[in-house]
Formats: sequence, structure tokens, C-alpha cells
Amino acid sequence: MEKKKLTEIIEIFKASGLGKMELSETEAEKTFTLKLERNADVIAAPAPVLPPLPAAPAAGKDAAESAPAPQDIKDYNKYRDIRSPMVGIFYAAPAPDAEPFVKVGKKVKKGDTLCVIEAMKLMNDVVAEEDGEIVEICADNGALVEFGQVLFKIF
Repeated sequence: MEKKKLTEIIEIFKASGLGKMELSETEAEKTFTLKLERNADVIAAPAPVLPPLPAAPAAGKDAAESAPAPQDIKDYNKYRDIRSPMVGIFYAAPAPDAEPFVKVGKKVKKGDTLCVIEAMKLMNDVVAEEDGEIVEICADNGALVEFGQVLFKIF
């Protein structure tokens, strides 16, 4: 498996809200097993062993320049997903010409309205269940959302 594919798997894993990931290698058979786990669900995918990664650059001027600044590093383990409680149409604002309820970077308190989901001609508010900061809006305004779909990521 290529490094690019493994990176894609990890990104999907992060976005899915799964709770556990295991990766094991078997050099004799040239395979590895990737296990992604949420509660009792386990997904396993055998694949060939990845080639070794290139050596890290020597510590020095180049290494310092290539390292990301501390503020750029995000700990995805601390983000929590806010999921859709129902199937319906996602609306980010109370009216088409109004400002959205939340934007990326906005701090919210428990009980604040985050969006509205229209289901069977009824408008249902989705509210924050805890205090935090919106770090990503995962649904498009006017789009159909499914039950359990991630709408927001909150930190």
C-alpha cells in the first residue's frame, strides 16, 4: 500500500469519529493489517507492507524551517463531532438572507443553536450539548443530511 493511500485512510478515520486504530505488520508474508474500531465494530484490511520511510533530515537549519509551527499542530483526538439527530435539510442560518448561526472559530455555549434541520416541513434546532469552539462545519447549507452524519467538529 502506498503512503498516499495510508494517509487517506487515516484522514477518513479521523473524520469518521472512530475510537481506535491498530496497524500490524508481517514481514515474512509482506502484509500488514489495519484495524479501525468504534465501540464493538472492527474493520480489518490486509495489504502489502509499506516500504520504509525516508530518513528524517539532520537537525539543523533545514529541519527547523520544515517543522510546522506549534500553533499549526492540531490534536484531532480532542475534537468532538456534533452529529445530525435526523434525516433532513441542513440550514446554517435562520433565513436565506440572515447570518449563519455559527462560523468556524466561534465559541459556543451549551444550548446555543448551531443549525436548523428541516424534516417533514418542521424546523428542528440542533443545539450545542457542551461549551466549545467550532473548528469545522462539515455540511453544506441546503444539503440533505443523514442520521448520524457529522455536521460540526467542536474543540
